[in-house]
Amino acid sequence: MADVEEKAFTVVALGPDTWELFEGLAGRHNGVFGGCWCIHFHPDGPERGQGAEANRELKRRYVQQGKAHAALVVDGDEAIAWCEYGTPEELPTIQHRKQYEAECDVLPDYRLTCIFVDRRYRRRGLAEVALRGALELIARAGGGVVEGYPHEIGEKKMSSSFLYNGTRGLYERVGFEYVRPKGLRNCVMRRSVDPVTEAD
Repeated sequence: MADVEEKAFTVVALGPDTWELFEGLAGRHNGVFGGCWCIHFHPDGPERGQGAEANRELKRRYVQQGKAHAALVVDGDEAIAWCEYGTPEELPTIQHRKQYEAECDVLPDYRLTCIFVDRRYRRRGLAEVALRGALELIARAGGGVVEGYPHEIGEKKMSSSFLYNGTRGLYERVGFEYVRPKGLRNCVMRRSVDPVTEAD
């Protein structure tokens, strides 16, 4: 992994005023993961399964309503990575949900559900920049218990297209602790984020 300090990137929150940044990044990658537009983890709606354009419009509507959150890593006038986060109510559709709910000990205040990096910028540590950016935005929103559900890749290599939520090692680097397995090659990891104010 290259040194992320080689260049200072800006991190901004996804919102109505930054929608075009997100739209540009997702659009350059065919809506990401077959036209998902990062709606998979949101609640089910009539648009689901109706194609990439319906997904894009659903995501835009969630953003306009303040029901979709992400940290966008920006280089110049382009977003080049993101980390999606939100409350369990905003992001209920996690993988292995039945197992998760059966074994759940603590419901987090926030979940991290998707990390994506522009193909031109991969292998430069941008996933970690996006993840740290999401934690900073959560801290500004009041902090709380945060969960992520990364992949445990072990010795076997996995295509980056399957690593939609990063790896266990990535989460460990930013202070998450392992809680339990989830599914075959995923796990639950958790940490607390202290609140910060603009004065901090």
